Formats: sequence, C-alpha cells, structure tokens
Amino acid sequence: MNQSTEIEVKNLDHLGLVAGIIDEIGIVEIINEQVSIERGEIVTAGQVVKAIILNGLGFVSRALYLFPQFFEDKATEHLLGEGIEAKHLNDDKIGRVMDKLYQLDVSGIFLLISLAAVKKFGVATENSHLDSTSLSVEGEYKKEYPTVEILKSGAVGEEIETRQQPIKITYGYSRDRRPDLKQFMIDLIVSGDGDVPLFLKVGDGNEADKAVFGQIAREFQKQVDFDSLIVGDSALYSKENLKLMKEMRWLSRVPFSIKEAQELVDSISEKELTDSEIPGYSWRETSSNYGGIEQRWLLVESQARQESDLKKLEKKIEQEKNSAQEKIRQLSRREFENRAVALAIAKGLSDSLKSHQLTEIKVNLIPPESQGSKLKSKDDLPSQSYQVQAKLELNLTAIERLKKRAGRFVLATNDLEKQRLSSEDILKKYKGQQAPERGFSFLKDPCFFADSVFLKSPHRIEVMAMLMGLCLLVYTIGQRQLRLNLKQQETGLKNPLGKLTDRPTLRWIFQCFQGIHLLRIQDNQKISNLTDERRNILRFFPKPCQEYYLLS
Repeated sequence: MNQSTEIEVKNLDHLGLVAGIIDEIGIVEIINEQVSIERGEIVTAGQVVKAIILNGLGFVSRALYLFPQFFEDKATEHLLGEGIEAKHLNDDKIGRVMDKLYQLDVSGIFLLISLAAVKKFGVATENSHLDSTSLSVEGEYKKEYPTVEILKSGAVGEEIETRQQPIKITYGYSRDRRPDLKQFMIDLIVSGDGDVPLFLKVGDGNEADKAVFGQIAREFQKQVDFDSLIVGDSALYSKENLKLMKEMRWLSRVPFSIKEAQELVDSISEKELTDSEIPGYSWRETSSNYGGIEQRWLLVESQARQESDLKKLEKKIEQEKNSAQEKIRQLSRREFENRAVALAIAKGLSDSLKSHQLTEIKVNLIPPESQGSKLKSKDDLPSQSYQVQAKLELNLTAIERLKKRAGRFVLATNDLEKQRLSSEDILKKYKGQQAPERGFSFLKDPCFFADSVFLKSPHRIEVMAMLMGLCLLVYTIGQRQLRLNLKQQETGLKNPLGKLTDRPTLRWIFQCFQGIHLLRIQDNQKISNLTDERRNILRFFPKPCQEYYLLS
C-alpha cells in the first residue's frame, strides 16, 4: 500500500528575479556590515531590508500587501534564508531595524549600496540628473522632535554623537496637487545610464528646491570618487548655487526670471539658429558670466514645444482680454478725489497686462450735479471727483516678443571644454532630465509603497523613503541589465502586443513570471510552470536570478 507523499507549494513568481538582483548588488551584506548582528537573531537587518524590497517589488497589478501577510504564501525560506518564516518578519523586528538604519544616516547607507551597484554593473556616471518630488502622508505630526544621541564605539573608545532632528512632516508645495495633506520631499540624483538612482536625500515638507539643490549637488560630489556632470532644472540655477558648485561641473536650465536670458531669447532670430541632430530642435551657443561664473549658454528652440506654446498663448491672450475688460468697467465706475491717483491706477493696470495695453486714457472731471459723493469741502462746496476712461487694445509689440519666445529655453553649463561637451551634447544630456521623473512615477505608483506611507514617526518615514529608493535601485538595475544583454546579443523579447523588443519593461517581465511555484516534495525541491519562454528570459538575467529558479 502506497503512503501519500506530502507536497508543499509556495509562490515564487517573479520574486526570484528581484532576490537575485539584490544578491548580485550585495545589499544584505552591506546592511549587515553597517548594522551589527544581534546574538541569536534569526533574521538579520540585511535580510529584513531584502524582505522589504521583495515586498515593495511584489506588485504587478494589485495593491501592496503588508508584513507579515505578504510572505505567508511565498517561498520565504528559499528567498531569504534557511529557517526564516513569515512570522519572523513582524512589526517589532522591522521597527527595530528601521530605527538602527536611521541612526546610521539613511543617505549614507543608500550611497554605499548605489556605488556598489555602479561598480558591479559598470553603470556609466559621466552625467547624472538631480530633481525632487513630494510625497503626501495622512495623520498628525508634531512640529518639533528631540535630537537623538547615539553611542558610537571607535578607536579611542565610546563617544556621543548628536543626530540631527528628523525631517519635518508639514504642508508645502504639493506636486501631487494635495495641498490639504502634509508631506515630505525626496531629492534624487540618477545616472544618465539606465536611470539608476545614485543619491537620495529626504527633506522637510516645505523644502524649496532652489534653497537645497546646490548643497545636495556639492554633497554628492564630495562623497563620490568620480567626476559627474550634474544636470538639473531651473531650480539649480541661482547665484548662490553657482557659487556652491564652482568646483564641480554642472548643466542647468536658466530661469526666464533672469533678465539676461530674456534678452538672449529676444535678440536671436530664427535664421541664426543651427539645426540640431535631434529632429525638431535648433540652437545657438553664446557665453555668459552670470554670478561671476564663466559659462556657455545654449539658446534652444523646440518645434513641438513652440506649437504647444503658441496655442497656450492664444488662450492666454483671450483670457487676459476678458479679465482686462472687466477691470476697465470697474475702474470706469470708480470716483477719485485725486486726478493723479486715478491716472496712476489706470497706468498701473496697463503695465500689468502682458499682451494688451490701455490707450486713450482720460481722467475726466465729474460735473458736481453728477457726483455720487456727498463729501463737502471746508467752504461747503462739493469736492471734485474724477473718473477714468480708456480703451483696451492688443499690444502687438509685446505679442510678437511672446511669440518669439515660444518653444525657446536657455541652457547653461560651466564646462568650457567643447571637445568634452559639445553644443549638441548639452542639449542631449539635458533631455535626459526626465530620468528622475521616471523614478518618481515609479515611487508614486498606486501599487507601490507610496500608497502606504502611513508610518507615524518622521524618522521611520525617512527610512522608508530610503527603502523605497532601494526598490527603485533594484528595479532600474534589473531593467538596465536585461536591456543591455538583449542589445549585446542582438535579440529581443515579446512585449504585451507579441512583438519583439530589446527594451522591455521589467514590470512586464514580472507579469510574465506570475504562476511560478516552488514545490517541496520530501527533501527535494522543484520549480513548476517554468516554461521554455521563461527559461529563455532568465538567460538575460544575472546568475543569482537563475539559481532561485533552480537553474545552474
């Protein structure tokens, strides 16, 4: 009589891919080097961080599950290590690890891991991109928090280090259009090669980009041993930031609030522009000494942006017309006791208009019998009153200037070596500024952590933001390696439409791996549903990824 064989089935899905990339970077080992391992602990800090990344990248098209429920049906021991069960990943354990990570400086830990990934996978760092975003939270947060004193052991014994206060969760300019919610900021520097996050800093909810971008760029440059061109938006460009960054190379858009930029845009005709290698773009290079820093300026004109700006300009002209006509009607009904005041207000209204102007401005004396005012002079005579009369006309000169500015912007760099950075390179590298935005879109995906930023402690929110950044790091490294290997082997994988592509998204690959299970039959392990197509995909991932699917 045959005895029944016990079969244990656990979900593996795409998590073997995630775990393999984590292992290849060496995240667990780096964390454990920074956070001392406690005697007798079953799960190390590094393994907890790995579990959080697996949890964060466990999404496909459903909301994020929280610990420890997420791991109840997963191949937890296979993914994290011998003897580790879902019950070991409880809130208390995770909280203790997060507190330890905070004490060690979250930006420093992130940089250690990102630089390890850069070295391991050969990520190019010739240029990097800086930007910021806000993440909203719900709940009440105190305005002030005590400083944290940390006992550190060193070569000369133990010493007390005072930790800066945690970030302030408060109201600020919301990129999410949720001014009703408190928020915090994430400042991110990513590589031009694969959008890999290199540096992450968590800031106060009311942090202003212009006030911190220069400091962040300089802090990043001080901590890395490579020369990287920092690319930023107009918030990076101010006299104060340029002075902070005088020892490093940077590239930024120049804000139109700077008069010199306006004059450049207005002075260059379309005939003076050079067609770019990028279709739809043209440019003209000049020089500048703004802020006392010698620079190259590049006036750029985008055809697509020009068409869009001109359509917006037409709407703005019509809106201004309607608004100005109403203001003129209101002004004409007012009575003024002083002729000069009436004239000044009328001229002030005219000066405030961008595409219109007031003409034939007249200040008329109101006949005494028509005055609405009952004020009397000291001689018991009616006081004089005045009314304004004016016409509204298009300011054709101003409109022509606005049309000329349509589709134009100015880029600046302090890299004066044209052989290293040509005019074309300036434009191409700036166009890569969308890289941080792609990272922010990833972090704000409703299936990701951003939907669950519910922690009630500001310092734990700061750590969670760093862990979100690590999820982005693992994702971008995995996607970059997949695309790089496909390109090198001159092949592709099927996209959702069934067509071959050498630039698949890692999210799509994750979806392709749903329904894979780890079977444990007595002392043997087996992977189910590992089809030939999935085996083929695994060829383009690092060896540790393949090993989680029992391929060697």
